Amino acid sequence: MGPHPAVAAIRLAVRRVLHDILNDHHTTGVPGRQATGERPDRTAERSPSPLVLVACSGGADSMALASAVAFEAPKLGIRAGGVTIDHGLQPGSGLRADEVVLRLHELGLDPVESIAVSVGREGGPEAAARDARYAALDAIAERHRATAVLLGHTRDDQAETVLLGLARGSGIRSLSGMAAVSGAGGRYRRPFLQLDRQTARKACMVQSLPVWDDPHNADPAYTRSRLRHEGLPALEKALGKGVVEALARTAQLSRDDADALDAWASQAEASVRDAAGQLECTKLYALPPAVRRRILRRAAIEAGAPAGSLFARHIEELDRLITGWRGQGAINLPGKVVAQRQGGRLVIRQG
Repeated sequence: MGPHPAVAAIRLAVRRVLHDILNDHHTTGVPGRQATGERPDRTAERSPSPLVLVACSGGADSMALASAVAFEAPKLGIRAGGVTIDHGLQPGSGLRADEVVLRLHELGLDPVESIAVSVGREGGPEAAARDARYAALDAIAERHRATAVLLGHTRDDQAETVLLGLARGSGIRSLSGMAAVSGAGGRYRRPFLQLDRQTARKACMVQSLPVWDDPHNADPAYTRSRLRHEGLPALEKALGKGVVEALARTAQLSRDDADALDAWASQAEASVRDAAGQLECTKLYALPPAVRRRILRRAAIEAGAPAGSLFARHIEELDRLITGWRGQGAINLPGKVVAQRQGGRLVIRQG
């Protein structure tokens, strides 16, 4: 008799991602070998088996992920470890992090670490915690030379992310939600984006895996919590079941469109710059708005505007210098960046 369907589903999702990681690792080979121009030496040092780290909060999603990785990775010759992040936002968070470390060790993961982070305030509590968490995950991945960090985001998380992007009015890239592969060099992998949250919870229950339900996930003070417990249920009541699946599908379609437009903008950018590298307003005007605005956003970021602080309204103001020119003055952008139109050129620089 095989495993419970929920356990089988999470293991299959993890197995597929681990195969992708293994294929990427074999293609890359020994780091730096091609870069130095050295000829391969079959008897020399071989690339060690890749290491993957599971980011685990102790919740059902990440515990289900950890158990599946612990089961599947050894069969593929992949080393598997784990990391839990202590945000220090709740009493006893350090003790809970220690408990997660113990559970990951019991599953057979190694190395396993707990990392305490300091959460700032920029962008709100949720964004600040996320920034601190990813900075810590990047650091531990670099330190252990991990090939990938696996995250337990589910289809439900994806649906929430799409709705949050829709509410912000941030455009098609925001509607594309979370990518299955993201980060520098494809570091972050999300095996569960096609699985619902209930499947992960069921997998933990049938395997008798203890899970911790973060009280912040039910705290109405947090936007995502309100969306999860009030917004999505209201949508399903009004529109019927299948809203989560439809939103997740929207994310994938939006991502495909956004990727295509980004590629178009990259190719078009050289054609709208003069010999000195300045953006020519007439040539920008001739481009489709979606392509033009991507070029403007990239130019602002290259000039020093922080990507996370550059909103749709900023890009719209930049775009009006191209499409609605009435002699208006300079525009101030985040990061002390100034944009103005001069002699038919759009000049974006540090003020």
